[in-house]
Parts: sequence; C-alpha cells; structure tokens
Amino acid sequence: MQWLDRLLGKQKHSPTRTPRVFFTNTLSGTKELFISQKPGLVLMYSCGPTVYGPAHIGNLRAFIFSDTIARTLTAAGYRVRRVINITDFGHLVSDGDEGEDKMTKGLRREGLALTLENMRTMAEKYTDIFIEDISALNIDAEQITFPRASDYIPEQIALIKTLEQKGYAYRTKGGVYFDTARFSGYGKLGGINTSEQQESARIKMNREKRHPADFVLWKPDTKLGWQSPWGLGFPGWHIECSAMSRSLLGQEIDIHTGGEDHIAVHHNNEIAQSEAASGRTFVHYWMHNSFLNMGDTKISKSLGNVIYLSDVVAKGFHPLALRYVFLQGHYRTQLSFSWDALAGAAGALERLWKISRDIAEESKRKDTPSEARESFLAALRDDLATPQALSVLWESLKSEEYTPEEKWGLIIDADTHLGLSLVHPPTEPELKEADIPATIRDLLAKRETARTSKDFAEADRIRDEIEKSGYRVDDSPNGPVLIRTTL
Repeated sequence: MQWLDRLLGKQKHSPTRTPRVFFTNTLSGTKELFISQKPGLVLMYSCGPTVYGPAHIGNLRAFIFSDTIARTLTAAGYRVRRVINITDFGHLVSDGDEGEDKMTKGLRREGLALTLENMRTMAEKYTDIFIEDISALNIDAEQITFPRASDYIPEQIALIKTLEQKGYAYRTKGGVYFDTARFSGYGKLGGINTSEQQESARIKMNREKRHPADFVLWKPDTKLGWQSPWGLGFPGWHIECSAMSRSLLGQEIDIHTGGEDHIAVHHNNEIAQSEAASGRTFVHYWMHNSFLNMGDTKISKSLGNVIYLSDVVAKGFHPLALRYVFLQGHYRTQLSFSWDALAGAAGALERLWKISRDIAEESKRKDTPSEARESFLAALRDDLATPQALSVLWESLKSEEYTPEEKWGLIIDADTHLGLSLVHPPTEPELKEADIPATIRDLLAKRETARTSKDFAEADRIRDEIEKSGYRVDDSPNGPVLIRTTL
C-alpha cells in the first residue's frame, strides 16, 4: 500500500520523532504535510454555533470532524489548544449581510422582548444544550475554550479601529464596511473570482457598498447594542472570529475548521480582516467538512428538515451511533442521513462493543504492537481517512492472524482516535422477558429449536429476522441474550 509506505517511511520504528500527518488544505487545494508553527503545539480554531436554538445533527458533523483532527494530532504527540466560538448576539441570516437576524428570530419564537439581557439568557440556555450534545458525542468539552462573542466587544471594536486606521474600512450611513478591493488576496480561499462576482451581482444590496463583496464590520442600531466610535450598534458577524482567535490563540494559528458553506464568504472575510490588520498569515491550514444531507437536500433549519441529537436519543439510539455514522464517510464527502443508516451504524457499534468486551477478557487488557495498528494509524494520519481506518479495524478484529493482545492494542488506538468508547463500552441493555414482544419471543423459541436440531441455516435466518425487527441476539454460555438496537 503506497499510502501506508509514504506515511510510515523511515520513522516507522522511530519513537523519538513526531509521526507525519497529512491534511487537505482548502487554501492550496492539496494534501499537505502538517507542520505546526510552534514545535509540539497546535493552535486550532473552529467556527461554533449561533445559539438561537439547538444545533442539529448537520451542525454536529463539524464538531466530530474537528474532534477527530484534535485526537489524531494529540495521539501523534502534539498538545492541541482548541477554541470553539459561541455567537451569542445577532448577525444576519445570510453571509452577505442580508436577511433576518437569527438571535432576534429566536427571541421572538420564545416570546421574549428584544433586549441584550434576554439575548444573553437565551444564548446561555442553548450554549448549555450544545455543550451537553457534544459531550454526549464523546467530545471532551473540558479541553476546549468556548468564548462568547458578547464578552469580546472591546477586542472587536479595537480590530475595526485598526482596519479603519490602515485604510481597509469605510463608513456609510448603514455602518462600517471592509473594503475588499483594498485587500489584494481577497477570495483566495476556494478561488473566489471577485470580478465575476461584481459583474453578476444585482445591486439589490446596500447601495452604499463600494463592492458587492464588501462586508459589514459594525452595524448601527438606534435602540440596542454597545457604544462604539461609530455609535450604538453591533459588530458584524465575521469580525468576532478574528477578534477572539487573536485574543485567545494569537495572530497566526495552525488550523481553522468549519463547514464547507463557510468557505466562500465567512472564511474569506476572516482572512481579509485578520491579515489586513496584522500583515501576517492568519491560518496555515484551512480544513472544511462537507454537508450532511437528508436524501439529496442539505439539512438546514431554514429548510425545516432538521433532526436533533435529542431526536436520535428519543428513538433509542446511543449518541455514539451518530458519531459512527459520521466516521463512516470521509469528512470531505457529503453524507446522506437516514434512520435506516443510523440503525445500521448502531448495530455495527454494538457489535464492536461486544467484540471489545470479549477481547478485553481474552487479552487480560495487555496490548502489543502489530501491523494492524500501524495500518490503522496510517489511515488516520492520511487526511483523516476514517472509512479506511474502520475497515482496518473490522478486518483485523475478525482475523485469526492477530493475537488477543495485538487486537487489544488496536482497540486502544481506535478508541483514542475515533472516540467510540471501545475500551470502556457501555453496559449492554439486556432486556427482561416482560419487555420482549410476543412475536420476538416466538422467534427466539424457534431459533433455539433450530439450534438444538443443528439446523444452523434456519437459526441464522431467524437471527436475521430478529435483527430486522430492531433486536440483536448474542449467544452466551448461559443461553441467548436479547438486546434492543432500536425503538
């Protein structure tokens, strides 16, 4: 396998060197060797939620993606300093400074008056839910800083003043805008052609803008907001990420992540305002995950086709079944969600947990190196190839080529990188007889009759029928154990 040889190279048996990790950089459009700016330290910023409601599962894919980056780099020997911002005051629905304010929409939905106090109260409510959700997905929130944008108003004002002093900002009656024509590299992320954008634009935007791509840095408001050199109002959405990243991680960071929908506008705007202010490279590795779709359509609150983690749990699925769904697809590939796909992932995860319990007992939790572990690590370090890593995991655990100790070592690495609780799997939800439907009890009895008669083909057929009904049968020394996989 060329990709394995390329990744392992001469350092295959050299514990004193940091393993090579490759990521696809959206800025260059190519896969690059990751090299942090400071030896052993990774500075990583991820675009977080606007907390006017719960994050849906499409939003959550981005945080499993960034968590997999952090896990892979941590396991490779880096110390990863992570920031996920919380947008807790208004910005407009579209990246182009148009549409309805999301936080205002949330306040109106909940019957609350439009005040900064109510905005903050609502924001904290949904921030707590967000952190609970990602924690349920086995993301260690204790290792992440979650700055609230409203706590960094002075830093945002200071950054806007710097841009104004350097000639990158101009004032209009509608606010303070960034002049994209003054920043020669505007649009370099994703190769955005601003001249074509100019020609195709229908100037239904704020006519005071000098260019359609110009974006708001400060938006005036006659009734609500914070005092600034430009009057009462709010910072624009884009400026908060630059200000908080600078404040918490410094002017030059290693990795910035987000959904692919952030590339064209939000992240190009971050680059422009950050690099115009500092004169330095803002981010060295831009990384983006693709959408999660419902069928052929992107999951989106605006489209009304959202599913929340609470819905997943209410249907009887473990939250980590959703994490498994995400890991089955490469982060740069769009995924299509369905309840059937989630049920399949839940069944696969349950089987992994059972295998892990068995191997833990057989190996006495002693681990040894193996080629399987090297192949697994190589897959993750080759641009987070999680589907290939899962394939290595399954094939190796089923193989008789590896000892229980080697398999346990692989499980340890898989647990570290994938976050699926393989080392300490949840307790199996064994059902009581009274909880088992009569039809399932009949199938269990027929299966035992077939097994006693050594009609194993019929026993397997009945097992499949039971599994299609949302249950799993595990054979133990004390007889069959029935486990519900779905509700």
